[in-house]
Amino acid sequence: MPATIVMFLGRTLLASLFILAGVAKIVGPQPFMDHMDAHHIPGVLLPIVVALELGAGAALLIGWQLPFAAGALAVFSLATAFFFHLDLVDKAERTLFIKDVAISGALMVIASGALQIRSIFPLAK
Repeated sequence: MPATIVMFLGRTLLASLFILAGVAKIVGPQPFMDHMDAHHIPGVLLPIVVALELGAGAALLIGWQLPFAAGALAVFSLATAFFFHLDLVDKAERTLFIKDVAISGALMVIASGALQIRSIFPLAK
């Protein structure tokens, strides 16, 4: 399988995670607002989170501005891990923490790969 197909499939899987999460927050925001409140995160940030998940998720999906889209989602995933899933004694929270950190790592690989391509081919988008 050519590398471009594998890269597209990987980006699609990662992007779908964020796009579906953003849609879920639009369809039923209250559980997310309650979760944010329980962790002392201002609910006013929810629209920003939705915009990030949908916008950067879509950019990741289509391959547009990959260093920025993947980089923003990587930072967001790390923030999610440290603000929401830091109760590492709880097995479920520990699993979510590790998952968010791993997703962040995958996004960092995508962002750095896109930057490397830009440095080799300056006209690449």
